[in-house]
Amino acid sequence: MSVYTVERLRVTIAGATVVEDVSFSIGAGECVALAGASGSGKTQSCLAPFGLAAGQASGSVRLLGEQLIGVGEPRLRQLRGRNAGFVFQQPLTALSPHLTIASQLSEAWRPPGAPAPSRADMMLALEEVGLATPDIILRQYPHRLSGGQRQRVLIAMALAHRPALLVADEPTSALDAPLRADILALLDRLRADRGLALLLVSHDLAAVARHATRVVILNRGRVEESGDAARVLAAPEARYTQALIAATPRLSEPAPSLPMPGKRLLEASDIRVSFAAPGWRKGRILAVDGASIAVAEGEGLALVGGSGSGKSTLARAIGRLGPLDAGKVLWRGRLLPRRADMTPADRRPIQPVFQDPVASLDPRWTVERIVAEPLMPLGLASATRRDRVVAVLEEVGLDASFAGRRPASLSGGQAQRVAIARALAVDPALLLLDEATSALDVLVAGRVLELLETLLRRRGLAMLLITHDLAVARRLCRRIAVMDAGRIVEQGEMEKIIAAPAHPASRRLIAASS
Repeated sequence: MSVYTVERLRVTIAGATVVEDVSFSIGAGECVALAGASGSGKTQSCLAPFGLAAGQASGSVRLLGEQLIGVGEPRLRQLRGRNAGFVFQQPLTALSPHLTIASQLSEAWRPPGAPAPSRADMMLALEEVGLATPDIILRQYPHRLSGGQRQRVLIAMALAHRPALLVADEPTSALDAPLRADILALLDRLRADRGLALLLVSHDLAAVARHATRVVILNRGRVEESGDAARVLAAPEARYTQALIAATPRLSEPAPSLPMPGKRLLEASDIRVSFAAPGWRKGRILAVDGASIAVAEGEGLALVGGSGSGKSTLARAIGRLGPLDAGKVLWRGRLLPRRADMTPADRRPIQPVFQDPVASLDPRWTVERIVAEPLMPLGLASATRRDRVVAVLEEVGLDASFAGRRPASLSGGQAQRVAIARALAVDPALLLLDEATSALDVLVAGRVLELLETLLRRRGLAMLLITHDLAVARRLCRRIAVMDAGRIVEQGEMEKIIAAPAHPASRRLIAASS
């Protein structure tokens, strides 16, 4: 019996058709994957029928035999809450910043008026999705968790009420390679044990081939190719599908030729960072424990490791964007001030590009204001700022017309280009790139990587690339530093470590990326 059936789905936004004539069905225990480039209609196809996207859906969509199209919002809300679970693409924006994880998990667990779940039940749910310290996680707020931890919390929330259908919009995009495999294996087990029907949106085509029953390839809102997932992705017939597969980075490809580094720019030594952990017996969690790295002019250094290993925390401490308990950071041989004492001149040479391109941009501001923000302390005339904004937008591949747009009107790739333009506006010497392509599909991510490689060569920019994807890191970086449990456990030349990793954490990452 089909759990979820979509027939001739059409989605329109403000009169424009964004999805046309999409059909598929999912049975109990099956996984159907929607794949395609950014803007291909994947998210609209999976969310619009449930009233969770901007588009207006028409056609026929049935969940457990009941029609979703045309029903009123109160009934649609009941069907969502009883029979469907959702894992959204941006975990930071999907979770409330004002509530603890325990409060949010409890809310997702039960309909209004039902008994609250026990703490033991919630801890078990978090353990099921791979969170090793559920007692600590339940007390935390979302901003205290890594991207991967937030994504796993979302999955636990979506499964809490035991839905018949799970709609997962890029559920593993924030996770490192080993954890991606773990989460997808978990979903496989849940599909088998619970008879769960899974609608999976993913740009990880290798994972789709391994875990999906069938795949639907979307291009500009239409079905380009569909069928058995393993067959379609092993021998694609459509050129578009072939292009998606060709754009996926692989460690088996020849090593790129990268520019030689210059003088040392940044040196961080013995960095320690801890966070308060209310209710935990030790009182604080040591997130970074004695880490030391250095970056030279024009050099790419990849900081890799599992989700929660401390990569982002270390980078934020180095860039004076987050706390620093101990250690020192030298910039061109000069000690950087404490975060509270940093001036615009101190911040100018080190600019960040964050993991979530949508959440990192103020939704109220135009692109022009977003890109011009770091220029404000420099005292430039408004016309000069405007010229500078247009110049950096063009440098990242966006024309001047984007200056008047707002983040809600941008695709994921366009939003990330705006974030890069903002970082470039003040002519930095070092970019801190925190998972800059992990939320993007392979075609868009490939173009962003090409842009970053061009900047590396043309501007001589140094880059500290925080990533869990070794194939991506290899495109930009000569050297690599591997983190595990807050420590740098191995660092050196990229090719040497890939060929002969010395630490188990390095071996796990390489095995999962191969």
